[in-house]
Amino acid sequence: MSIYKITTDDTLYETVQHGNSRYPFAYYPEDIWQFDFHRIDWHWHHELEFMVVTDGAARCLVGAKQLELPKGCGIFINSGVLHRFESRGSTPIPNIVFSPLLLAPEDSLIYEKYILPVINSSAACQIFAPQIPWQNRILQILAQIFALQETAQKNELQTTQLLLQMWDILFQNLDLTTDSGKARQLNHQQARLQTMMQYVHDHYREELALEEIAASASVSKSSALHIFKTFIRMPPVAYLIQYRLTQAAGQLHTTGKSVTAIAADTGFANAGYFCRKFRQHYHMSPNEYRRTRV
Repeated sequence: MSIYKITTDDTLYETVQHGNSRYPFAYYPEDIWQFDFHRIDWHWHHELEFMVVTDGAARCLVGAKQLELPKGCGIFINSGVLHRFESRGSTPIPNIVFSPLLLAPEDSLIYEKYILPVINSSAACQIFAPQIPWQNRILQILAQIFALQETAQKNELQTTQLLLQMWDILFQNLDLTTDSGKARQLNHQQARLQTMMQYVHDHYREELALEEIAASASVSKSSALHIFKTFIRMPPVAYLIQYRLTQAAGQLHTTGKSVTAIAADTGFANAGYFCRKFRQHYHMSPNEYRRTRV
């Protein structure tokens, strides 16, 4: 079985292009279980995303929310929102990712009245459940869109028509009355989170303390703890250790370096501590991991 991995830059921005400038739309018939360590890790993109769980169950961490999506349910993830998907078994999640500019040009009245208010709202996401009529209608349209991508080559016009139908239903039912000040605060916090994450990515080989991570975004230690726990459910130092382990796993897969050398190169004080942390996180030893990736 092929193992997939999300590709991001140091701010967790997904670097894969979804479609192209002429048709900024992409369809992905993915299964969370097929991704490295059975999760589609933290990432964000400017595009809009719609996803449906067709079997199993997905755990979705979206912005400051933690959600469980059972079979038959779906979700909308707004532009610029950090998210991550996890599963405990095979969980197919066909999904579409597309630019809001596919719905209308940025300088148009349609964009101003019906698209921008959603993008600028504090609505990080919206769940779709089949027992709620308007949400079920969106699930039905998504099923049509997915089927089009799998059966018809010339599907761009029909796909765009269905996207507009779906967006109209979403716009009419989404709660856009939430405080815009709260949305700005969340965006500001996410920007600071990404600044601190980038600092960790740039300096993970060094000895790092909470004070240094917080200072990189000009926040207090308590604020840094709050921001990390709000968005990614772990304190900064735990994120640092997890990132070091991720980098170490990459070296185990792509190099012939010894475990001791990899531990030193990724910021661990000694190989014994590295091995304990690696087993706790990946449920196998570094050497076992290396054998599974040959």
